[in-house]
Amino acid sequence: MKTRSLLALALTVVVCAIHVTAQIAPRVVQSSVNQINLYVLPTGVRDVVTIAGSLPAGDAAARRGNVAIATLVGEMLDQGTTRQDKFTIADQLESVGAELSFSVGNDTLNISGRCLKKDLPVVLSLLFEQLREPAFNAEDLERVKTRLIGGLQRSLESTSAIANEAFNNAIYPVDHPNYQTPVKAFIAAVGQATLDELKTFHASHYGPDGLQLVLVGDVAADQVETTIRTATTGWTGGSAIIKTDVAATELTDRGTVVNVNVADKTSVNIAWGQASGLHYTDEDSLALDVGTAILGQGFTGRLLAKIRDQEGLTYGIGANATNDTYNDGEWYIKGTFAPELLEQGIASTRRELEAWYNDGVTAKELAERKTNLIGTFKLQLATTGGLAQSILRAVQRGDTLESLDTYPDRIEALTLQEVNRAIKRHLNPADMVLVRAGTLPGASN
Repeated sequence: MKTRSLLALALTVVVCAIHVTAQIAPRVVQSSVNQINLYVLPTGVRDVVTIAGSLPAGDAAARRGNVAIATLVGEMLDQGTTRQDKFTIADQLESVGAELSFSVGNDTLNISGRCLKKDLPVVLSLLFEQLREPAFNAEDLERVKTRLIGGLQRSLESTSAIANEAFNNAIYPVDHPNYQTPVKAFIAAVGQATLDELKTFHASHYGPDGLQLVLVGDVAADQVETTIRTATTGWTGGSAIIKTDVAATELTDRGTVVNVNVADKTSVNIAWGQASGLHYTDEDSLALDVGTAILGQGFTGRLLAKIRDQEGLTYGIGANATNDTYNDGEWYIKGTFAPELLEQGIASTRRELEAWYNDGVTAKELAERKTNLIGTFKLQLATTGGLAQSILRAVQRGDTLESLDTYPDRIEALTLQEVNRAIKRHLNPADMVLVRAGTLPGASN
């Protein structure tokens, strides 16, 4: 309990300890340790270290076989290793108040952790032991399967999850890396997965090649490099991110309406948008992001201010551009309406979407949103966790670390013409897919 209290206390002073106005890129120590891309940022924070990382072992890497294998391998990482059972590992982390976790996304296995400075060698050694030598115990796999299937089955009752799946499947072809396997098919794949399939995937995709690891806080790069070099001796292999050269905008039908009726629901979720054709680092991406924020992000976004606050038609609504880190992404509006307000809500959403598209944003909106975005960005950099994730996102996108330092200036430099041109150039309401999922008015159950 004492160690945990010390860690909690240290975390509370993180915001005060980091000088967010200082340049980030010159302070990051970059190195390659046994093919691992390592980024270490020492800060003024005392005693605390935050870890963030990713490995190209996400669901997209398993699409040619059993689509659930990548997720199952990630779920098995904390179930013990060939050296220690899961309880021993958990006790080691608990005894020093440290945290270490894994999650599987579409593109990558995601790594996160935090600990006190003195415990970093132990935590890093455990991290690489779990990555390199998972036990793959048959009984643990069955428990993991049961838990995973239970969560997936619950999502079949979520109108939000149903709308998201239908929207994704409508805008991406099945061979696009961003395509989401339907939940029912994923459940079946989980049930069919074998230990041999997990071991084969692990051998093919887990290795130092492609591993990005970021450490931020009270940390010395040379000591980290020594610890990692020892922990990864003899470790080889890995894989690359799954990418496509064909934009989803060239392959999908446009302007369709997808209705998914789900009986006995108190709300209807909509997802309305299209494949954007943009990667995050593309020329117009930042301008479109800013324009999208004006339309539908936060309480000052047009959608929330007008459709919820003024007209009272929705529980929540917003717009975003996403899934563009490694491949071309998507743009959407997502919202929730009561069934009896659905048609009115869609009409109001269409009105705001078309006005934004046809008339653009105003100079006043742009100036206010610039201030908001820059302030939010600086707050993200005011903790070790925010810094670590920001550095990781930059390297995942293939961007430079200098992009973190120049972000405020690039936001300030955007002109009204650039923002409105990006909206028109990459979007078209007439091409957008509209998905409605829930208890639809007039539909037979």
